[in-house]
Amino acid sequence: MPSPQLLVLFGSQTGTAEDVAERLGREARRRHFGCRVLALDAYPVVDLIKEPLVVFVCATTGQGDAPDNMKNFWRFIFRKSLPPTSLCRMDFAVLGLGDSSYTKFNFVAKKLHRRLLQLGASALLPLCLGDEQHELGADAAIDPWLRDLWERVLGLYPMPDGLTEISPGVPLPSRFTMQLLQGAPSECSQEPHMACASPGGPPSESKPFLAPVVSNQRVTSPSHFQDVRLIEFDISGSGISFTAGHVVLIQPSNSARHVQKFCQVLGLNPDQYLTLQPREPGITCPPRLPQPCSLRHLVSQHLDIASVPRRSFFELLACLSPHELERGKLLELSSMEGQEERLQYCTRPRRTILEVLCDFPHTASAIPLDYLLDLIPPIRPRTFSIASSLLAHPSRLQILVAVVQYQTRLKEPRRGLCSSWLASLDPGQGPVQVPLWVQPGSLTFPEMPDTPVVMVGPGTGVAPFRATVQERVAQGRTGNFLFFGCRWRDRDFYWEAEWRRLEQTGYLTLFTAFSREQEQKVYVQQRLREQGPLVWELLDRRGASFYLAGNAKSMPEGVLEALTSIFQEEGGLSGPDAAAYLARLQRTLRLQTETWA
Repeated sequence: MPSPQLLVLFGSQTGTAEDVAERLGREARRRHFGCRVLALDAYPVVDLIKEPLVVFVCATTGQGDAPDNMKNFWRFIFRKSLPPTSLCRMDFAVLGLGDSSYTKFNFVAKKLHRRLLQLGASALLPLCLGDEQHELGADAAIDPWLRDLWERVLGLYPMPDGLTEISPGVPLPSRFTMQLLQGAPSECSQEPHMACASPGGPPSESKPFLAPVVSNQRVTSPSHFQDVRLIEFDISGSGISFTAGHVVLIQPSNSARHVQKFCQVLGLNPDQYLTLQPREPGITCPPRLPQPCSLRHLVSQHLDIASVPRRSFFELLACLSPHELERGKLLELSSMEGQEERLQYCTRPRRTILEVLCDFPHTASAIPLDYLLDLIPPIRPRTFSIASSLLAHPSRLQILVAVVQYQTRLKEPRRGLCSSWLASLDPGQGPVQVPLWVQPGSLTFPEMPDTPVVMVGPGTGVAPFRATVQERVAQGRTGNFLFFGCRWRDRDFYWEAEWRRLEQTGYLTLFTAFSREQEQKVYVQQRLREQGPLVWELLDRRGASFYLAGNAKSMPEGVLEALTSIFQEEGGLSGPDAAAYLARLQRTLRLQTETWA
């Protein structure tokens, strides 16, 4: 009996779930299964009723949110109108990726697993809950679960007679073939940084707008430990429109120094041009890569050589290595038994792909060009809350960027690719352009002009609320209540003068928490508790909407606990009733969060 087509669908925010999904695809091909690997929103969800065998790989983001590339699927699959036998032909498995330090650990995978059962699908095995907090990472749960999955699948669909599993030490064919060209094609002599948005439609990931940088200003004091930037872009003529709650996506690029080093280690000529062809039908070339393309452009704009490599990188690199000693070490680092060593060598010190290749020079110099896109993931766009309103700043877009830099035991400090690149841009030294596009975020604000808004935004979490306040002030709306927290009043109090002016004109009520200015640390959740009577009045009697933005680690939980306490103390609700009241606010979108790790 021929093996069925396996479908692997993923919801991924940072690329980890996509990497696991691609691993499943490779393991399927080694067992001679036909396999498609797609983002959930790239798959026509109505076709699920015809699929016999599907594995879902889903990350959970923020406070139990679905990743951006599965939100349309998420809305569809929970339609109440779907019959309970919709998926009765499907065998499925769900692999979740999460972090158990968050309250809603693997919430998306758990909810999806239950929903698929409700729709009549049959689970091949119990849900897998990958946990980044485990001392060996998510692979501690994933590896044994995948063994059980393949045992179950092969029991249902054995490999055809005469075929055996392709050994993990044998590289599968690359997804693309690359053909080097002799000389530079004349039409590519002025290769663009990136394709520009077409006049016919709004900018998008495949065709971003190249926005000139107008200003790049540090807004933390020189004595503060962190460099935070307010960066302003000119979006005149872009067709970009946004309101409060929208986010901007920015496509960063690698530094010229890193590009040069990468080409040197791999023995590539950065000025040589190539063409790219998919090896199999159904695979498309990356939309942001021009054809033909220089190696410099490929490495600078597409290959994420500054990222920390995943296990799959070591697996493929070991397959491609012709050097016995280096191959042995790579096999060790890619094995389940080598997880602890991989964590010590790579994950904990945040060693980059480029640095690993420098550590394995004989292997790096022998990497076939065709495998570059299989080996190295693409540079992903970074998402920033928009911190300005078009009503206050026409044709302008502002973001607040905390520059990521920290020290590990490695000699060179670790730097965030996008934030460090943005911080380095100096419009005073000549024109600087950044590829960007805009999309709705997770926050939506009330349309009724008399609805008050309560906003809690510590640190850079205040960025979307600046856009909200600017927009509401321009519309003449009062009833704006902001709880802002930072470390020091004189070091990282973003937009203090702006907030004070709005206080004086009656457009804003501001509450501040400066955590390091007294012996006992004070945070926004304590200020909320202190203003309990006002918060209860706004929410229960004046129909206010409540918003929270910032780091997802412990602050959101603290704020929600403070709200629950207020409902009990000021509203006289019991514990269960207070929890139900909070859940009702969330369900009706009167309580919304936008958080990030």
